[in-house]
Amino acid sequence: MIRVRRVYDLPSKEDGYRVLVDRLWPRGVSKSDAQIDEWLKDVAPSDELRKWFGHEPARWNRFKSRYFQELAKKTALLEQLRAKESTSGVVTLLYGAKDQQHNNAVALKEYLDEHAK
Repeated sequence: MIRVRRVYDLPSKEDGYRVLVDRLWPRGVSKSDAQIDEWLKDVAPSDELRKWFGHEPARWNRFKSRYFQELAKKTALLEQLRAKESTSGVVTLLYGAKDQQHNNAVALKEYLDEHAK
């Protein structure tokens, strides 16, 4: 099972394996407070795509399309997430954005769901 949560939310036992999927470390969160198991910044959108998107909901569909193209080239990282899901049962993708519906973790979960083996 893949879940998505803000890194600013209190960690939960139900989170399983906690993976930060942002390219930049979230502001105001210490590494100990985040309680992440892994920071997989290379699965995040490229800097160019991240800056272009700027968390503008009007760009969401184009962002996802472009991000999915990037993810298609990152099979080893996606397989790494799948392996953690198999061993841990639950992988929680953590993000720092304020918008809980339009962010790279939500898009990544959608991609993983659509490309499940």
